[in-house]
This record gives sequence, structure tokens and C-alpha cells, in this order.
Amino acid sequence: MTPRYPTLSRKLTLEAPVRVADGSGGYTTQWVAQGELWAEVKASSGRDRASEFATVANVQYRITVRAAPQDAPSRPKPEQRFVDGTRIFSIRAVTEADFGARYLTCYAEEEVSQ
Repeated sequence: MTPRYPTLSRKLTLEAPVRVADGSGGYTTQWVAQGELWAEVKASSGRDRASEFATVANVQYRITVRAAPQDAPSRPKPEQRFVDGTRIFSIRAVTEADFGARYLTCYAEEEVSQ
């Protein structure tokens, strides 16, 4: 059986959260770019939920990228996010996509207000 290689055709920016003092004794979160990665993005499931003012669509994605060493800043981690223009994909989990550890699968979520 021939292995299936992902089609890395979308350029995404990987961002990590950084806590910054807000000057009032608290903190705010700023997002810092860790680099750009080519990825394959596939929707896997979704659901709608109603809030008081709007309906929010919650879509799950499998995002595949090339693997990077454990400590590399270009290796995605849970709590980071991918950005594609105005779209934000919050990373929930990361696992190796193949036995050779050449690719990583990131399980991510995108929320869209409707």
C-alpha cells in the first residue's frame, strides 16, 4: 500500500500566546508569530449553538503540517493557534500523523459568529 502524503497547499501563521502586564495589576494576552507553515486543512465536524445575541458555528479541523523537533518554535502545541487572514484555528491537540514522524496532525477548532 502506497502511503498518502498530505497536500500542503495553504500557508498558515503559527502564533503563541504571551501574557503581558496591563498596567493595572492584571494581564492581557498578546499573540506572537512563531513562523509560517504550509498545511493541509480539512474540516472534520461542526455544530451550531445559540447564544443570547447570535448563533455561533463551531467547526473542527484536522490540520497537517511537516514535523519539527520537540523544542522547535515551529512545532505547534495545544493552546497555540493558526491564522489564515481573518480566520483563527485554535489548536486543541497535536499528534504524529505517520509512523515515520514526518508530519503532525493538529486538531483545531474555529468559531464563527453568524
